[in-house]
Amino acid sequence: MPSRRRFPAATSPAARARYAKRRKRRLDQVDNDLTPAQWGRLVSAWEGCAYCLRQGLPLQRDCVMPVSRGGRYTLENVVPACASCNASKSNSEVTGWLRRKKLDERNFLLRHATILPTLVGD
Repeated sequence: MPSRRRFPAATSPAARARYAKRRKRRLDQVDNDLTPAQWGRLVSAWEGCAYCLRQGLPLQRDCVMPVSRGGRYTLENVVPACASCNASKSNSEVTGWLRRKKLDERNFLLRHATILPTLVGD
């Protein structure tokens, strides 16, 4: 059975459009209140990809708890991720994904627990 998370090279434009429409509907149903200012503070605080720690790459908003699993684009749930980590994580649970990728799960959780209170308090 093909995975719903990634599109094979032969996926039709119609299938991609259906997926995009479902995703938009899910996003429209929840409160996504991350402001551009909050995003800027997140990027500054993490100083690179929250997962692999690489710096100097364009960063994307990644939901720690994926939208497909009830997550939202909020200050408490978003971290900066490089395109590679964001695509690889997809809608996986973050700690299981970090273990599978052999990334430092403990470091991510400690940094998240340290950085988040400083941003939420602002």
